[in-house]
Amino acid sequence: MTLKTNDIEQAIASVKKALADEPNLSPALAGALETLLLLVSLLLSRLGLDSHNSSTPPSADPNRAKTRRRGRSTRRPGGQPGHPGTTLTPVDDPDAIVDRPLDLRTLPTGRGWRLGGFETRQVFDVVLRREVTEYRAEVWVDETGQRHVAAFPAHVKSRVQYGPTCKAHAVYLSQGQLLPYERVRETFADQLGLPLSAGTLANFNREAFERLAAFEQAIKPVVADQALLHVDETGINIDGQRVWLHTAGNARLTHYAVHPKRGQVAMDDIGILPDFTGVLCHDHWKPYYRYTACQHALCNAHHLRELERAAEQDGQIWAQTMQTLLLDLQVATEAAGGVLAPDAAKDWRARYRQVIADGEAECPAPMPPASRPKKRGRLKRSKARNLLERLRDYEADVLRFIDHPVVPFTNNLGERDIRMTKVQQKISGCFRSWEGAQIFCRIRGYLSTCRKNGVTASEALALVYQGQLPAFMREQTLPAENAAAE
Repeated sequence: MTLKTNDIEQAIASVKKALADEPNLSPALAGALETLLLLVSLLLSRLGLDSHNSSTPPSADPNRAKTRRRGRSTRRPGGQPGHPGTTLTPVDDPDAIVDRPLDLRTLPTGRGWRLGGFETRQVFDVVLRREVTEYRAEVWVDETGQRHVAAFPAHVKSRVQYGPTCKAHAVYLSQGQLLPYERVRETFADQLGLPLSAGTLANFNREAFERLAAFEQAIKPVVADQALLHVDETGINIDGQRVWLHTAGNARLTHYAVHPKRGQVAMDDIGILPDFTGVLCHDHWKPYYRYTACQHALCNAHHLRELERAAEQDGQIWAQTMQTLLLDLQVATEAAGGVLAPDAAKDWRARYRQVIADGEAECPAPMPPASRPKKRGRLKRSKARNLLERLRDYEADVLRFIDHPVVPFTNNLGERDIRMTKVQQKISGCFRSWEGAQIFCRIRGYLSTCRKNGVTASEALALVYQGQLPAFMREQTLPAENAAAE
């Protein structure tokens, strides 16, 4: 007996038929048995869900199959023909040059030898060490004992202090690589001989957060002015309290914000979506539809998984047909350069609507029984029926990717932007305070935006402590993504 066949469903149906055919069964016992059968059905349907037919992440799949060992290949190890690959290449300005003179006594005599140049080989290595710079200000004393001291540089304010590179590296490990404070402390102590306390690391993060206030203030109106935004939200833990982290961004920009609420109240307080007029790509979280000044595009990766579940667990033929149609439509749109011609789009929509019509026949809306007492609200739908109605009622949003070159097939970019938040929660378990969550959001948003624009995290944080902005932010405007496609 397996969960991927109809054996269990047939067994439950057989038991229900037997109960219906039993005339002497008491109503109380019949009701209890029906309730138990319903619970069994619900539990079995949940057991049949995994990452390929629901939003369950692959890491949570039960009994994940191990990767099979590949058979012996005839190909040579390493990158194959056509693979771009990376390799070390000599540099023109090595940090150190070590000359290797030739022992002239080993040369045959009488041939008029002269120096003909050098052959070079370069060794790339990493040097991990602390560097202490001492600033000595001259002190001049006159005949009365009056002292006059030379000025120290503006950034040297204490007798002993940490430098900007040290701070940037600590914040990189903490917020960029998501290492807990104790791991960062051990790294500095073991490799660099620098004693950093957890309080010092927290101060480094807080200083970076404060220095990036202008960045966050500048980026929010730019994010709201984009042609396309990917949005998503996820639950996080702050000192045992469940709150929500919201993301909005595209291929060039990322913004994070934390809020106690998940819905429209939070989005209004964050202040990006109320002013947005482009295309909003999301996973059909209903509060996003409260914003009517923009168009909407739904994530078809979610649809494919839900269609897989409907086909596997509910035996819906229309769901399998729709899944194939969406995948073929994605290939056709990409082959056409990101936008289908009007005639081709019309044909695909006709095929889409035909599958919906087949689904209406195969999975009709529930009809109230004649004896059912009148209740407010609509009858409960199955998951397959809810999916069918969503694909029917939101056809324009499901298929918006075939008309707009800037709109993708899925909302994967938004989910990728928010993925590292889940990694942080798995590593540390929670944020200890609201301030810590806000620091994480602002610094991670800055690092993500810089990385999308070709600036490494290390370089971006070094610029923060130097009081500078990356080149793409020093221009007149922050980059927009394909504004011509609006």
